[in-house]
Amino acid sequence: MKRLGIFLRSGLWSILSLLTMAIFIIGALLLYLESQLPDAKMLDQVQLQQPMRVYSTDGKLMAQFGAERRTPVAFANVPKQFINAVLATEDARFFEHSGIDLIGLGRASVQLLMTGAKVQGGSTITMQVARNFFLTPEKTFTRKLKEMLLAVKIDQLFTKEQILELYLNKIYFGNRAYGIAAAAWVYYGESLDQLTLPQMAMLAGLPKAPSTINPLANIKAAIQRRNHVLQRMLELEVIDKVSYQDAIATPDDAKYHGLEIELNAPYAAEMVRNAMLEQFGEAAYTEGYRVYTTIDSRLQETANQALQNALLAYDRRHGYRGAEANWGSYRPELQTEWQTRLETLAPINGLLPAVVIAVADKSITVLLAAGNIEQIPWSGLTWARPKRNSKYPGPAPKQATDIVKTGDLIRITKVTDNGKTQWCLAQMPEIEGALVSLNPQDGAVEALVGGFSYQKSNFNRVLQAERQPGSSFKPFIYSAALAQGFTLASIINDAPIVIHDPSQEGLWRPQNDSHQFYGPTRLKEGLIRSRNLVSIRLLEAIGIPTAIEYLKGFGFGTKQLPQGLSLALGTASVTPLQQAAAFSVLANGGYKVSPYIIRQVVNQKDQIVFQAQPAVACTHCGDIENIINQRDLGQTMAPQVISPQIAYLMSTALQDVIKQGTATKARILHRSDIAGKTGTTNDKVDAWFAGFTPNITAIAWVGFDQPHTTYEYSAEAALPMWIDYMQIALQYKPEQPLPQPPGIVSVRIDPQTGLLARPEQANAIFENFLADNVPKQMAAEEQTGDLIQPQQADNEQLF
Repeated sequence: MKRLGIFLRSGLWSILSLLTMAIFIIGALLLYLESQLPDAKMLDQVQLQQPMRVYSTDGKLMAQFGAERRTPVAFANVPKQFINAVLATEDARFFEHSGIDLIGLGRASVQLLMTGAKVQGGSTITMQVARNFFLTPEKTFTRKLKEMLLAVKIDQLFTKEQILELYLNKIYFGNRAYGIAAAAWVYYGESLDQLTLPQMAMLAGLPKAPSTINPLANIKAAIQRRNHVLQRMLELEVIDKVSYQDAIATPDDAKYHGLEIELNAPYAAEMVRNAMLEQFGEAAYTEGYRVYTTIDSRLQETANQALQNALLAYDRRHGYRGAEANWGSYRPELQTEWQTRLETLAPINGLLPAVVIAVADKSITVLLAAGNIEQIPWSGLTWARPKRNSKYPGPAPKQATDIVKTGDLIRITKVTDNGKTQWCLAQMPEIEGALVSLNPQDGAVEALVGGFSYQKSNFNRVLQAERQPGSSFKPFIYSAALAQGFTLASIINDAPIVIHDPSQEGLWRPQNDSHQFYGPTRLKEGLIRSRNLVSIRLLEAIGIPTAIEYLKGFGFGTKQLPQGLSLALGTASVTPLQQAAAFSVLANGGYKVSPYIIRQVVNQKDQIVFQAQPAVACTHCGDIENIINQRDLGQTMAPQVISPQIAYLMSTALQDVIKQGTATKARILHRSDIAGKTGTTNDKVDAWFAGFTPNITAIAWVGFDQPHTTYEYSAEAALPMWIDYMQIALQYKPEQPLPQPPGIVSVRIDPQTGLLARPEQANAIFENFLADNVPKQMAAEEQTGDLIQPQQADNEQLF
């Protein structure tokens, strides 16, 4: 017995020693692990990864950039039933434990020891927060201990509501959706407060296996998971039996919902993305920046439609190129297969893919991707004359079989005419275009369309397409001439000329587009009629170096400008955005403003990290006192690159281009304050219209990406786009007459000679002059004398 007692005492001491040692080791391990833990207080300063969002100036979402789709939501804005669903499946005792659920952890441990199978219940929401924010996903004993220690700390430092808010905004729900708000939109296209009970249960069950057990990847497994969540909610008595039965009987209606883009402006959004990436690096995609642009949603939507209408109209004028493909003869049993094939083809700018399933004499029947069968009447087909490799299409079709046959894959669109909407045959235009609109007072880009479809081509023609501007460049040459002493009444001889021009091959014999010559021509008449010979002789008179130096003030670089007389006809290489900035100089009274598209950048904390401070045109400054006042307001004044008098003279001349020149179609706008210039390049490769009022500059361009003739003048191809845009853009803007600067006088002149009109002269016209350049000589009844040099007082010159 004595030995037994000694043995028991020894054994007891050994056990106590082992326990003490184990406690010491565990304690030391915990202390060591705790020293290695990150500071849980950092959660108070955490910034969840959020994508960059781009907005119009009036707050409409244009784009979102970033790998993670997330919209943080406050706990107070989470529906109570959603919280119940999450807790029922993830952590039923969340509001009772201290970060670690010992009961659940014990049950999971016993189950693991007995079966070797891991069961739910070991990891609390607080532990998941610790893991998702601080730890790696590796499955080790050490990481699990760290997770538990962190969970206890987090529970001590934060309220349960704060922890749940962190969890609900961080967790991944599949399909790039992070956080419950993003998940609600991605799967159901709804905000949180619009979700039904079965939808909430479905989302609450996703974090277990978000990529594989979601309703888009595996609907059967996802519904089983949803019903398990509902069962748990019933067991916890947060829903009643009736609600449970109704919910599990509800079919799931999840489908993928993309971004809720409110404004279609992909070319502008891409410009913003590039600028933000350059400024903030990769953080631009994760820091949740909200970028507010200068884009006006009403003007952008108008520009989108104007460009689309112009290119589709051009395409129709030049004939139907035929079906995209033919799928063979149609039989009713093929409908499902054909419908599936159509679903793989994306609609582009309202042009829907369709396949012809029947052809009647004067109509066709088509199948669409949605499964609906539509009829296109004869009025929606008659435009489709066959395209030929010439200006004119082939003969008009007489019956539907002249256009399509069964099995043809085509594009169709809805067209409204006189209040009646019908389906029409369409096709993707081969021709391209661009439209950009600036506020000429500060350079703000208010609308920008870089092509027919960003899906089809992300090449931004507003910013990247360097094309010859043709006659739309002439106003800048004429401005240079006015600065050298010429007047709008100066006479230039529109006559044949042979030139040895270094920028041309061999001798150059330029002509007017009409192949006619008009003799002595007033400068303004040469501009509004776009006479090529007048422009060439004018450039020759002022000198190419002088002109190029002057053109730099409009923002054109020396390398863009050919060192020859062809410059007078617009053979430089410029972008539509450069043209917009240059014409803004004329619109605002002579000030060089720089185009900009980002107005403000705000971070996640609602702090402004960037605010645009554009240089503004000082059109209405008037005197030194007003200039000082403008500086005191923090505004930077744009540099004045041409005099307000020359800007005024050119603007009035360009108003006459619309009133009586090459752009008379624009008179349909019934505005007296619009000015502009057509531009058609050699062989009709590029078509431009550049126009403005004192508060809007807009440039329209039409052409092929691989340059070749369009067979159309700019008045046919580009001007209608500009008119469609300005008709809406000017809708709420009253007419704004050009403010006449000091030093301008209006004088009656003889239209033939540009000299002062005789008092009794019936055909006299009024012309604007700089006060110092008013003609001194009066026209004779039959003017035949030589005209004097431009540098002299009356500035007449005959070349």
